[in-house]
Amino acid sequence: MGKKGLQILGGVIIAALVLAGCGGSPGKVNNDAGQQPAAGTDTKEDTGKTFTLKFSTQSVPNDAHTKALEVLKSEVEKSTDGQVKIEIHHSGSLFNQDNEGKALQRGNLDMAYTSAPWLSEQVPYLSMFTAGYVFKDYDHMTKVLNGEIGKKVFDDVAAATGMRPLGAFYLGSRQLNYKDIGRDIMKPEDLKGVKLRMPNTPSWLFLGKSLGGNPTPVAFSELYMALSSGTVDAQDNPLPTVLNAKFYEVAKNISLTGHVVDSVWPTINEKVWEEMGPDLQSKMLEAVEKARQFCDETNLEAEGKLVDQFKAEGINVVTPDVEAFRTHVQKQYLENEEMVSTWDMDLYKKVQDMAK
Repeated sequence: MGKKGLQILGGVIIAALVLAGCGGSPGKVNNDAGQQPAAGTDTKEDTGKTFTLKFSTQSVPNDAHTKALEVLKSEVEKSTDGQVKIEIHHSGSLFNQDNEGKALQRGNLDMAYTSAPWLSEQVPYLSMFTAGYVFKDYDHMTKVLNGEIGKKVFDDVAAATGMRPLGAFYLGSRQLNYKDIGRDIMKPEDLKGVKLRMPNTPSWLFLGKSLGGNPTPVAFSELYMALSSGTVDAQDNPLPTVLNAKFYEVAKNISLTGHVVDSVWPTINEKVWEEMGPDLQSKMLEAVEKARQFCDETNLEAEGKLVDQFKAEGINVVTPDVEAFRTHVQKQYLENEEMVSTWDMDLYKKVQDMAK
């Protein structure tokens, strides 16, 4: 080898020694050089990745499902010794309602609450879970969505959307709250001619019609005045909303129809979920379950107390023929071919059988 060849070989050897001294190696990210780990993750020396999960919710601090996130945060950070941390961003402070789901799906957000109405746009058969009286009561809802059927539903959502629900938290059951119409609302026929406020979407308006009323679209912000002025005769909401929005001041009757047993689903980006691995996933699910129990118990207790509280304040609270409402409403849905065309009818039957 000539002199020039020896010089070149020497240069290569020196360069290799320099790289070895700096710790560089093929296929390994040197974070000190300014490289960043994947979104939602960092590196934890010797023990694998740590996860700082941003959870966005539109709910306000006093909502039970907001407080449940504090339980989730505490439990998972304790059980993983800080390997999984959660940042809670309530009141839409991180993403608004329109952008939250999109951010979660794209991976710009780690966690958020989703629900059947929003997810049914991408998993059409979920629209069956938005129908009136698909669930008989709280026990029926949680047995379905927090059981084997829920696991299958959540797997389907993850496969179709890249977002994985981890459970179903109880929000409350919607009841009828109405003015003096000359009668108690005890069965669907009692709603005939009653102007029943509903959110202005086809699914909500159909629900109002299926209950037996004359569905009238009114924005929530205008509802108190609409009840006061007689623009509408009735509205439906969970009892805590009836209290907080003071609808009972202008609509002094409540019928405990329980026509929608509502829930929200804490949901994680599927790529982040897969990166966590089985051990952290198991601990995460255990923390979700404790948070769910807190949320459900809080809302159930509030609903139970509010019935007595409303009665004590002179509000007329009646227990209607719920079975008559359920039969009437379900008939309206099942006879609407367009409405049920996307439903999984075998699954729907299985869900209904679980109420018995």
